[in-house]
Amino acid sequence: MRKTILAMGILASFASAAEIQTYLKTALEQRFYFQDAAYAQQENSDISLFVEPEIYYSFNEGADSVNFKPFFRYDSRDDERTHADIRELNWLHVGDEWELKAGISKVFWGQTESQHLVDVINQTDFVEAIDGEEKLGQPMVQLSLQKDWGTVSLFALPYFRERTFAGLDGRFRGPLRIDTDNPIYESQDEQQNLDWALRYMHYFGDVEIGLSYFDGTNREPGFVPDMDGTEPVLRPYYGQMQQTGLDMLAVVGATLYKLEAIHRETDREEFYALTAGFEYTSIGVLNSVYDIGWLMEYQYDERDEQATSLGQNDLMVGSRIVFNDIDGTEVLIAFIQDLDNSSSRSGYIEASSRINNNWKWRVDGWFFSSDQPTEPTYLLRRDDYVQLSLEYYF
Repeated sequence: MRKTILAMGILASFASAAEIQTYLKTALEQRFYFQDAAYAQQENSDISLFVEPEIYYSFNEGADSVNFKPFFRYDSRDDERTHADIRELNWLHVGDEWELKAGISKVFWGQTESQHLVDVINQTDFVEAIDGEEKLGQPMVQLSLQKDWGTVSLFALPYFRERTFAGLDGRFRGPLRIDTDNPIYESQDEQQNLDWALRYMHYFGDVEIGLSYFDGTNREPGFVPDMDGTEPVLRPYYGQMQQTGLDMLAVVGATLYKLEAIHRETDREEFYALTAGFEYTSIGVLNSVYDIGWLMEYQYDERDEQATSLGQNDLMVGSRIVFNDIDGTEVLIAFIQDLDNSSSRSGYIEASSRINNNWKWRVDGWFFSSDQPTEPTYLLRRDDYVQLSLEYYF
């Protein structure tokens, strides 16, 4: 009896010294495509649901914490888009001018709006969104040193995550099925190849600068034609790469100047790429409560037509409208024009607002145009869509 009381006392004292916080994000999403599909088996609409709970547990007077964020999506059309992932499951210890994190995490590097060249730690969850913003959880150990002269972070990445792709029933795909069950790796260790990365970040007055280096498995696959029985397929090829990156954000009055630049070397190619631009915000336009931001970014890739990204010599212009209301209403509209081919262009819209403390609506849309088969947007030329989302937070 005494042992039971003692055990209960220990547990009670431990629980009182710890803090548990729970969150939940879930949404019902409906997509409508404006054109008939370019390939068979694809429909003009689909509905999906995702659930993303989060549990945050801190102890040791806040010096240690554990964060767990699983993710699950169900899609009515595409079996490949119905999937689950652990976005985060990690332990963090905060010391005096240093931090150590181990487990599954998400890390974001970058500053520009239209594309993120330097962001290479996490794999893209491509079935989630066409813009590549959604990422899979990455197993890692991260050590960060925080000094007056800047923050240095060292990453050890012991396991590689393969990119997700739409199935035959899904949109945003080419004419051939991608055989995700039979990837090809340059490294003999395949998914167990030990990748590593290093990043330095510091503020110099109103300028934030990040310098990064990555050595490991390329998150962006190439594709090798093959046969699966009598069916022609594409097998993802994950080579090794070394990438040096620079990202910068400078604040000058009401203007943000942004830059991302990389040099990447693989067994097949070596190239430079950059995205650079600015965002100027007009506060209280015409004596109203609205703020309007004007965006412009230039995208360059040395590979030109051989580039795998959408932007090789492209210009993005856009506008961000902030309503400054209690519901946090915002609208972002952007247009991207290929400067080498007047018929190749794309655009997107993002709008959202809270309904109350727990509910929020979103509208997202992408639009593509191209008549050149060599352009990346040509594969997406019939995939214009708008997505309506009703999100719940708790």
